[in-house]
This record gives sequence, C-alpha cells and structure tokens, in this order.
Amino acid sequence: MKIYLATDHAAFELKEYVKTHLLEGGYNIEDCGAFTLDPNDDYPDWVKLAAQRVAQNPDSMGIVFGKSGSGEAIVANKIKGVRAILAVNEENVRLSREHNNANVLSIGSILIPNEQATSLIRLFINTPFSNEERHVRRIEKISQIENE
Repeated sequence: MKIYLATDHAAFELKEYVKTHLLEGGYNIEDCGAFTLDPNDDYPDWVKLAAQRVAQNPDSMGIVFGKSGSGEAIVANKIKGVRAILAVNEENVRLSREHNNANVLSIGSILIPNEQATSLIRLFINTPFSNEERHVRRIEKISQIENE
C-alpha cells in the first residue's frame, strides 16, 4: 500500500517527522509536498495532489497536515473517491476506517502532538474496513452524492 503525504508551511515539521517514522517503519510513501518550508505556500495546492493520487490508487491512503487540519480535510473531500476525516482521537480514527472506509487522514499540528500523530496514523493504516452491509450501503450512497 502506498501512502501519500501533503502539507503546507503550518505543519511542515510534523509532516517531516511523520515521514521519517513511516520510512523507518518500512512504509511505501510518496511526499506530494510541500518540499521546503515556505510561509507563503497554500495547502490546497499540495493536498489536492495527494488526494488525487489516493483517488487514482484505490488501495492507497493519504495523510495530510495543516495547522488545524480542517481546511486540508475540506480540500481532500472535494476529490471524487476521497473520504477524508479530521483526526481527533483514537475512537474517531478507528471508526472512520471501520465504518466509513476513510482513505485520507487529516491532522492539525496545533491539535495533535508528534507522538500522538504517529500513533493515530498507525491506527488509521492498520484498522480494516468492517465490510458490514450497512456501512457498504452508506458508502455507496456517498458515492451516489458525488456523482450527482
């Protein structure tokens, strides 16, 4: 499984920290930017790219970072086929995978400390979708909304 990363300046250091941990853990990652700390960059540019790659590669996941993570989740969810959630705690991350088959995790650097971020990311990556009929049905309805 490939994991796509993206951020802007507000969470650049967190992305780099997480990238190091994922690489050390043997994960296959692609950094979609930002590649340098530029206080004038804009998160939609980088997050859009990561979300598009996730949508094009159904077995992949994305991890996007920002100051709050909210805008990044909004951008990612504009891409058809992406189900992005804002990381709040272990329960919301676990349920997002089990019930919603979320494929992009958004993390706010002012909300989630580095160590907790890596823990939530591991949980996100390693929690399988339940495939329960009711959850499959609901995801299909989300897809129908995307197609309207």
